[in-house]
Amino acid sequence: MGSRAAREAVVLWALAFAAIVLTRAIGPISGYAKAVAAVAFLYLPGLVVWKRNEDYRDYGAHLRRWRSDLALGLGVSAAVLPLFVLGFFGFVELLQNQGRRVAGMLAPYRGAPEIALRLPDRFPAHVVDQFLVVALPEELFYRGYMQARLRDAWPGGKRFLGAQLGAAFWVTQILFAVGHLGEFHPWRLGVFFPALLFGWLREKSGSIVPGTIFHALSNLTVLVLEASFFGPR
Repeated sequence: MGSRAAREAVVLWALAFAAIVLTRAIGPISGYAKAVAAVAFLYLPGLVVWKRNEDYRDYGAHLRRWRSDLALGLGVSAAVLPLFVLGFFGFVELLQNQGRRVAGMLAPYRGAPEIALRLPDRFPAHVVDQFLVVALPEELFYRGYMQARLRDAWPGGKRFLGAQLGAAFWVTQILFAVGHLGEFHPWRLGVFFPALLFGWLREKSGSIVPGTIFHALSNLTVLVLEASFFGPR
């Protein structure tokens, strides 16, 4: 059971990753990579769940405790995102003191920042996109399906702030980070660090709802910071 569960999860991850890489590599359709990722993250585990006659609710996709899940997601966002904003200031300052090659490995930003509070263009569309096209499919696939299946393979772990974190937790977040290299830039591996909180929220609550909220709000915060420092893109 254990090795089969781990193999299944890794094979589905590899299929999703391959689909994203191939889409990006084919010029005429490279702009659809995000849509392909969303479909893969929803369809691949959905097919497995359907074949086994299981329920997505067993993988954290439920609203059984939506009030407490909403409160947890918003509470963690309120506690962490202000610290992230402060860290972004320091990170941009660090970039200005690096050579172009090193800076290009650390972030996609070019030029000196011109700081003024700005929203990215089409911000309402970004809100819908980040919640429904990015955060929800990724949380369903990684923290919902993959983290659960790897936990079947490797149960146990140590308790940390009310959540049991073991090998399944760590491998899920590593694969989440590597999965972002479908567009190959070293700085994309930085998603490993917020993924630790996404995974903890899943184990803490038993639901993907808090992680989806925090994930989407984190991405939106980055978009606002990028627009405020480097102009709308």
